[in-house]
Amino acid sequence: MKKENMLIMVVEDDKLVGNLITSTLKVNDYKYILTTTGNTAIMEAVSHRPDVILLDLGLPDIDGIEVIKSVRSWSMCPIIVISARSEDKDKIDALDAGADDYLTKPFSVDELLARLRSTMRRIQYLEDNAGKETPVFENGQLRIDYSSASVTVKGEEIHLMPIEYSLLCLLAQNIGKVLTHSYILDKIWKNSIESDLSSLRVYMTSLRKKIEIGCERGTYIQTHIGIGYRMVRVEK
Repeated sequence: MKKENMLIMVVEDDKLVGNLITSTLKVNDYKYILTTTGNTAIMEAVSHRPDVILLDLGLPDIDGIEVIKSVRSWSMCPIIVISARSEDKDKIDALDAGADDYLTKPFSVDELLARLRSTMRRIQYLEDNAGKETPVFENGQLRIDYSSASVTVKGEEIHLMPIEYSLLCLLAQNIGKVLTHSYILDKIWKNSIESDLSSLRVYMTSLRKKIEIGCERGTYIQTHIGIGYRMVRVEK
């Protein structure tokens, strides 16, 4: 998807931050709309169908988490949270609600643009590979259908955000191998400057919660402290 064809919805009530984001988008030839409340954002998302949503969590009327849940009830539009809430729990709560990415304030414009480029690459990848005949990966009760980008555990489909899905596929394609932190960051985030261990830890925690339901921690994904992660071979 070319950026000139994208519509980005910015949901931010802080005037200075809103101006920073929209001026950055304008200079870089992105189309955008700006809203300042959660309820307006929900209505605008329905009427304008944006390609990406940049969402603050601390809105004046409702919490941004509620906006995520509302949009996710009918749309898979990528949602990038931009928030001053920096605790891992806040990030995990947003991801569990359906956010695709999380950017902590204060942020640089280069970091914001890197997140958008990363999101665009994932959208393009899914569009390019839609409908292609590709193998199915199975490990224990975990099943990945690459053709439909769907994941099931014990026969139940689970919903993964794009980064979580990319992490899972990378581990699956290298099952049994320990992948270092730097290798994973380079493969998933490319050269984006948001590639840090904190982000990786948050997404891996969220991924594990979803695929290891009813299992012991580490059943599918094993942590090698100070090194990286490995997908373990599991017998059915």
